Amino acid sequence: MRALIQRVKSAEVSVAGEKISSIKSGLLIFLGIKTDDSEKDIDYLVKKIVNCRIFDDSNGVMNESLIDQEKELLVVSQFTLYAETKKGNRPSYQLAAKGDVAEPLYQKFITKVKEMNIPVQTGEFGADMAVSLINDGPVTILMES
Repeated sequence: MRALIQRVKSAEVSVAGEKISSIKSGLLIFLGIKTDDSEKDIDYLVKKIVNCRIFDDSNGVMNESLIDQEKELLVVSQFTLYAETKKGNRPSYQLAAKGDVAEPLYQKFITKVKEMNIPVQTGEFGADMAVSLINDGPVTILMES
């Protein structure tokens, strides 16, 4: 499982020109799910993400987490995080889990975050989404289980 994490001042997701979710300050997570991912991968990534110290403390040092600062989270599914690009010019997505496998894991990821009392918004799984964000920093981190 891969999570591309962006610290944002704001972010929103639209489907067919209609805004479906938005957050103010917090983290935008693009979540890629691989064919052999499991709930163990979810537990690992959720714990790492919500405790990752990437927000500034009072001294301007990245020393506080999403939990410390009571920020919001926006989770968007993105199978293209598992693009293989070594051969040719057309990416292969063979490592990415198919929708019937990925969607339940995506939903479990969201449930686990909510269980930690984190305000969470989501994209629409499998939809053609427009994601807008104002990156804060910029701070972008790739995590993998």
